[in-house]
Amino acid sequence: MKQIRLGASDLMVSELCLGTMTWGTQNSEAEGHAQMDMALDHGCTFWDTAEMYPVNPVSAETVGRTEEIMGTWLASRGGRDRLVIATKITGEGQKAVRDGAPITGATFRAAVDASLKRLQTDVIDLYQLHWPNRGSYHFRQIWDYDPRPLDHAQVTDHMIEVLSVAADLIRDGKIRHIALSNESVWGTARWLHLAETHNLPRMISVQNEYSLLCRQFDSDWAELSVAENLPLLAFSPLATGLLTGKYAGDVIPEGSRRSLNPLLGGRITPRVFPAVAAYLGIAARHGLDPAQMALAFCLQRPFPCIPIFGATTLEQLRIAFGATSVTLSEDVLADIALAHRGHPQPY
Repeated sequence: MKQIRLGASDLMVSELCLGTMTWGTQNSEAEGHAQMDMALDHGCTFWDTAEMYPVNPVSAETVGRTEEIMGTWLASRGGRDRLVIATKITGEGQKAVRDGAPITGATFRAAVDASLKRLQTDVIDLYQLHWPNRGSYHFRQIWDYDPRPLDHAQVTDHMIEVLSVAADLIRDGKIRHIALSNESVWGTARWLHLAETHNLPRMISVQNEYSLLCRQFDSDWAELSVAENLPLLAFSPLATGLLTGKYAGDVIPEGSRRSLNPLLGGRITPRVFPAVAAYLGIAARHGLDPAQMALAFCLQRPFPCIPIFGATTLEQLRIAFGATSVTLSEDVLADIALAHRGHPQPY
């Protein structure tokens, strides 16, 4: 698998990133270990997790379990230097973690130390803010998004505090780089400006949702990404399985994510299945696996994009890794563009 530089950092990462959020609920520890073994065999050495994982559901009883599973794999397999590990501090409002406390300098330090212990490692390569304290339009909140009120001074003070703590943690060797998730263009620009102004660590990537069905990144975000060399780590590039076709016809397979989360976090709408059908049709007409087509689409965007995908079975993983051998033709891309115009925002 191709190795690429992550933005302006010194990190070399695989072109696909392994997502882990099912380990500890839908997947057992042994299954998580098997996924990591297969990922390494395929050259996928960039792995993403978070302190609040696993999901489906997020609960106080399982918070941190995914990191623990990764940690036991590292303890038994060794070779930490083969990997680039990314994790996240939970944003404000998630009751299962610190009773919903916001990100502060103190919680940032404590969360890093706790993740290091669970991961059984000395350093986190990429430490991300899961979502901003001030909230955002992500997770289907765009339909009634209202950025007011915005206390500009308070936001600035918070950002400087977090960046200052990040500088200390980088100096101490606990993290290598800091990054964003579920951020806005304005928020990211502000983080970058303050880092430059105060000579503090620079955010090096952003992890936002992106797929054939969710293309909010394609305009202002794309411009910022290219201009600032800030790659997108695209989560849910398979739209939580919708783009694989397994839910086509509005079915709910036993053991699937939808069996635990029937609306898939708000993605099941009257518009989504016609959109899914359009993309499944394109894949069928061109002899492509739909999951591989969806991942290859992300890899061929005009901005730096690394898709993060998860799986509950090894066969799903195997199919996903095959996307690195797929190049979408101009005809396929033209068909995708037409489908996007016809189904621009299905959820």
